[in-house]
Amino acid sequence: MQQFFADPSMIREGRVYLEGPDVNHMKNVLRMKQGEDVRINDGCGRTWLCSIQSYEGKTAVLDILKELDADTELPARIWLFQGLPKGDKMELIVQKAVELGAYAVVPFSAKRSVVRLDQKKAEKKRERWQAVSKGAAEQSGRGIIPEVHPLKSFNEALDMAADLDVTLIPYEREEGMDGMIRAVRKIRPGQSAGIFIGPEGGFEEEEVRKAIEKGALPVSLGKRILRTETAGLAMLSILMYHLECESHIL
Repeated sequence: MQQFFADPSMIREGRVYLEGPDVNHMKNVLRMKQGEDVRINDGCGRTWLCSIQSYEGKTAVLDILKELDADTELPARIWLFQGLPKGDKMELIVQKAVELGAYAVVPFSAKRSVVRLDQKKAEKKRERWQAVSKGAAEQSGRGIIPEVHPLKSFNEALDMAADLDVTLIPYEREEGMDGMIRAVRKIRPGQSAGIFIGPEGGFEEEEVRKAIEKGALPVSLGKRILRTETAGLAMLSILMYHLECESHIL
């Protein structure tokens, strides 16, 4: 079933008054008719089953049928700190990270980042990435729209991660999976965790050393070298499996 996000101010007196680009998508792209059911989420974790009542200009009026018990969020908040990649790779990374349950995405510039963005271009990119996050959240039935933060420096990203319970940094020179297993087991439901992924050229040793000094745990992703657009998604998949299993056991 199609899901849309609505600002809480659009939800009142048993109805949803949906506005914005989603109305055009609903009416003219999906060609949804009166009486069809949709899911509406307020972006704060509450979801309702609704029925399209009418289209009034640029507003879609929906009747709320019932509130749904839609528990689709991971039991821990996972922050993906992503070294700025080339081209359109960031769009793919954001899309798949949201599908896999990331709580937030923080792009950052590393020493080996090829792309350099000024403030204006960086903000324009962020707006596009945020739109990708919204679309992925709707498609995957998320209870929130994960925030894509403004572009940070590596040091700024490390400072942001300092408040998290656990921070992991996959590094190709780290050997064996024992460290990965121990690090992942440190992340428990109710906690927060960060994943640091380098750009195409990877991290410089100095950056890894600085991250470790700040409390990050270096881990291996196995015997193969993964691309930047693969590494973060592999980590998120591992954490998703771990957390869902932990939550089920508890």
